[in-house]
Amino acid sequence: MTMRRHDVMDGPAARAVRGAITEMAEIRAEYARNRSIFVEGERMARLLRGLGACDADLEALQRASTDLPDDPTLPFRKSRNGRFVFDNDAGRIDRLEFQPFVLSADEDFVRYDSGRIRKFAEIRDLQANPALRGLLRFKAFVVDGLDIARRPKLDYDSANWICTLFHLRTVTTPELLGEPALEGVHSDGVDHTMTTMLGAENMTDGSACTFIHDMGETNAVAWDEVDPKLRVGRYQHRSFLDTLLVVDHEFKHSLSPVRAADAARVATRDMLVFFTRKPTVPGHISNRHDSLRRHETLPLSVPLVRGALQEET
Repeated sequence: MTMRRHDVMDGPAARAVRGAITEMAEIRAEYARNRSIFVEGERMARLLRGLGACDADLEALQRASTDLPDDPTLPFRKSRNGRFVFDNDAGRIDRLEFQPFVLSADEDFVRYDSGRIRKFAEIRDLQANPALRGLLRFKAFVVDGLDIARRPKLDYDSANWICTLFHLRTVTTPELLGEPALEGVHSDGVDHTMTTMLGAENMTDGSACTFIHDMGETNAVAWDEVDPKLRVGRYQHRSFLDTLLVVDHEFKHSLSPVRAADAARVATRDMLVFFTRKPTVPGHISNRHDSLRRHETLPLSVPLVRGALQEET
């Protein structure tokens, strides 16, 4: 039997996509009003299913942090990263080639390694998971076209967005305290920061709270030494897929440490962090590490969500 086009467009999958798009538009509108938004994990799971992920994909995402290698800088962290472009002209998200990573004090990131070139292990199999692809598509949909405070030396005439995805595990041991933001109060040098929880083990209920600060707060101040008058929000990732989005050049943020419920055992906190900004122009510290060439050995290309049913290739 030949299936007619309108039968395909009116099927369960198409209705799920349209439902996800409607809900993402509501999230986008709230984000535009408030400049930050917290999306609870159950809601995000529903959106990802609407964008094509199944329960097995979500379960695989929860287990994806077990093989992370050591971080190049921080002894209490495991990490990988990967670069993607949200290409609005082509209507696609593509994987970009490996580049080193750097954040500077000029971008409100003040730490002992500010300005240091860091090379992270690359994200590999994770990008094949439809749930991860759904998170990329969600981020691209929510941030595109919003009027935001602009950072210097970024190309706001470009139709592209650069998204650097970090897959991180923070580890606390009896000898070492894991700090998701050792740098204290900071910004991430981008336009939009999105953080999504994958899981935690042996972590106290009060661990890893995210605090949002007015831009007048001093960089590098410890999370518990800030001016309370400049602290404008508090969030906590507690469940799988809990997600926070913040306009990164309109707020600063800090995080409390990961503390172990059983001090004799290791505690872990697993996160995905999506840094998204416009491409750089000459004079930006990251400009020579901001290639738009596609990745030759780890290719990925998925469609942007544009308000209509589109099929992945």
